[in-house]
Amino acid sequence: MHKKMKRVTGVGGIFIKSEDPKALQAWYVKHLGFPETEDGFILFVNEPKKRTHTVWSAFPENTTYFAPSNKECMFNFRVENLVELLKVLKDEGVQIEGEIQEESYGKFGWIMDPEGNKIELWEPIVAEFDKINKLES
Repeated sequence: MHKKMKRVTGVGGIFIKSEDPKALQAWYVKHLGFPETEDGFILFVNEPKKRTHTVWSAFPENTTYFAPSNKECMFNFRVENLVELLKVLKDEGVQIEGEIQEESYGKFGWIMDPEGNKIELWEPIVAEFDKINKLES
């Protein structure tokens, strides 16, 4: 049995497939007021003092980023310790997809739910988003 650990700490992002990602994003910005950064990201700052945010992003409809899922959307969940969590999930029989990837804004890992939905797990590095949101670290 694994020690009690935090698993998901919030929704990190919502990703959907689109015939024209740029046009779809522009529609969401214009009609729903989605907050677009100078760099073209959609970031909802949830709790500025805790520096948490949610990303919304449209992907080309032929993206393979959601593979092996054939679903039209993918959720991204924030986590605090991706490496340890993936070990726990693997021990629990959860299907792990691919290898951990590291970017300037965090670490990413992927799992599959029982219905074939790919889920992205993200351990963010808040300093990168502080730059985008012009927040002090």
